[in-house]
Amino acid sequence: MHRALDSNNLRDALKYSAQMLSELRTSKLSPHKYYELYMRAFDQLRKLEMFFEEETRRGCSIIDLYELVQHAGNILPRLYLLCTVGSVYIKSKEAPAKDVLKDLVEMCRGIQHPVRGLFLRSYLSQVSRDKLPDIGSEYEGDADTVADAVEFVLQNFTEMNKLWVRMQHQGPAREKEKREKERSELRDLVGKNLHVLSQIEGVDLDMYKDVVLPRVLEQVVNCKDELAQFYLMDCIIQVFPDEYHLQTLDVLLGAYPQLQPTVDIKTVLSQLMERLSNYAASSAEVLPEFLQVEAFSKLSNAIGKLQ
Repeated sequence: MHRALDSNNLRDALKYSAQMLSELRTSKLSPHKYYELYMRAFDQLRKLEMFFEEETRRGCSIIDLYELVQHAGNILPRLYLLCTVGSVYIKSKEAPAKDVLKDLVEMCRGIQHPVRGLFLRSYLSQVSRDKLPDIGSEYEGDADTVADAVEFVLQNFTEMNKLWVRMQHQGPAREKEKREKERSELRDLVGKNLHVLSQIEGVDLDMYKDVVLPRVLEQVVNCKDELAQFYLMDCIIQVFPDEYHLQTLDVLLGAYPQLQPTVDIKTVLSQLMERLSNYAASSAEVLPEFLQVEAFSKLSNAIGKLQ
């Protein structure tokens, strides 16, 4: 692949990169080892992305390139190549960012194997996070709004969580404990989506209240999975601002009784209380806000129900 890149041979570059990416089709590795393999492929894909950018500067049409990689023989290499070219396509601004992102997030549905699908979508998240049509971003325009950025990340998050939950059903029942440990090792791949959402400038309190939190909680409650519910509820508390938690306390606390009975809600609640008590202590101006939303009585009611 490197030789093909050095000699600007596009056809060979595609052929050898597809062969390299075919290694990611394996089912023989533990998730930990698969992660190592993925990171090696990821480093090579950065080089390939730079090559694609140079190709477009040399006069190759990005639209043609986007079409060309879709001829890769196997679906997994094809989708990795598509995400890589898609990243260059968004940068070129020859199509609205939201159209390319929508195309990619939909195409990735072609991989339903939990581990392979998780890593593919993690790659999509990594190559797109600096190209989201956020407020003040160069990719924001008439056709591209922050709502499109949020929709893309939420969709990717939902699909990744489904794949992650499905991992527990792969393999014999006697290996359940081992699978849960492996799933736990991969939890950050899913959680990163919430981190990306929290970094989007355009996600103000209204958008968080109306779109982000309801959609995330819907996925958390509906997945009916103890590990995912505990981790994601904690994730919500850690990545979004304290002020948002204060203003959506009813919705957040309303989700707790809907979780699986085995979820350690006490620990999650204590994390929330710690965040909010530090927030209350941080400034005298915050206290009226607490009193206005009756935060203390709502929290003590929630704790009372757990006794």
